[in-house]
Amino acid sequence: MNIRRCVVVSTRTIDEKLVLESRDKTVEFRKPTEKDGKEIYRLVRESKTLDVNSEYSYLLWGKYFSETSILALCEEKAIGFVTGFVPPGQQNTLFVWQVTVDEQFRGHGLATELIERLFQRLRRDYKLQYVEATVTPSNIPSRNLFEGFAKKHYTKCIVEECFTEDQFTEKDHEAEYLFRIGPIVS
Repeated sequence: MNIRRCVVVSTRTIDEKLVLESRDKTVEFRKPTEKDGKEIYRLVRESKTLDVNSEYSYLLWGKYFSETSILALCEEKAIGFVTGFVPPGQQNTLFVWQVTVDEQFRGHGLATELIERLFQRLRRDYKLQYVEATVTPSNIPSRNLFEGFAKKHYTKCIVEECFTEDQFTEKDHEAEYLFRIGPIVS
């Protein structure tokens, strides 16, 4: 199966599917399950930018945090995901823990679409107004993603240090900066 044919060129949305006009292929969006843990783990390993957690953690994520996460599939293969949660005491905030898109599908707005769909889905159950994520200084694509998300919603993106290098046991781990986007009203 050649998944390279699923390239986002122009799109139209039908419910939870993104129709790829160029080839009548679809990208389907759904909540992950524990069965998706292996694929999420694969995407994280292949991303080469995200911290790779244990495979077990992605199985747990699919089982216990599926309500606040989203998976994108093309021809039944996982091509992107967002793992997130609503922090205790911050019922108006979606915290994006990890987001990645398969390398073959990058550069077409799929990461933004994943965050947007997850935010809008959760907005029904929570009174979400903010998106938060932590990003290292060298992760330019993620910085651009979250700054672009703020611009799309005509709102602020406030960046402040969240975790210093000294808080990590790994000597080469960069500081993590908190990106807080909002309030989002659209």
